[in-house]
Amino acid sequence: MKGLSRRDLLKAGAAGAALTVPGTSGYAQEADTRPMPPERPDGPLDTALEYGRDEDVLLWFKPDEAKFVEAAIARLIPADDEWPGAKEAGVLVYIDRQLSGAYGSGARMFLNGPWKPDAPPQQGYQLRYTPAELYRLGIKQTREWLGERDDRELWDMEDAEIDEVLSALESGKAQLPSVPAPVFFETLLANTVEGWFADPVYGGNRDMVSWRMVGFPGGYAQYLELVDNYNYRYDREPMGIAGGAALFAQQARKEDG
Repeated sequence: MKGLSRRDLLKAGAAGAALTVPGTSGYAQEADTRPMPPERPDGPLDTALEYGRDEDVLLWFKPDEAKFVEAAIARLIPADDEWPGAKEAGVLVYIDRQLSGAYGSGARMFLNGPWKPDAPPQQGYQLRYTPAELYRLGIKQTREWLGERDDRELWDMEDAEIDEVLSALESGKAQLPSVPAPVFFETLLANTVEGWFADPVYGGNRDMVSWRMVGFPGGYAQYLELVDNYNYRYDREPMGIAGGAALFAQQARKEDG
């Protein structure tokens, strides 16, 4: 792993979603050069659990479930000296919003049998559970598995200990009664990567931190004036869906005015 930057690792991870994950996908935009990181305040950034903003109110997670997931995602995409991680970027809010909506209820999934939990990954997701049910059971049964070995919750553990728990889920060493631990882990990982790279309007990627990290400009509508410009870095502030809508409204007012 020496010589592989965190940025390169995240880009590679976003490009390869696990086949056993229910209805997820990821993509990372290639960038020519590394952009400057955003300014960070002294000390850790506020998290979704600490903000208290209206847009950060959790809709689906129970408090202990939220603390479990936030502890896990903080290790799946950790902060470093330059960039915030998944926790600071509000990925918990993204996952919460997904589980409270159509994705969580399995609206586009075939939820009738037969089910085959031990099917090979090439056959895709083979469980009877919706994503929301998978999370609720996976969190509950992982906490019970932990309780048999330790009197602490995941969020009370040191980073290295959390990593060991996540590795046990990923490898299947953690035996959960009704949920295959690797499927739960892969789903959590895939949703974490989604929330890290998604448009901020969906709850994660706060301040477009991941886009800044990889040099992705965001959702500008068109680049016609730049089609013939080659070998130049496209260096501008990222813009998300909300920013694009505001820009369109501003332009419409100018045309009407």
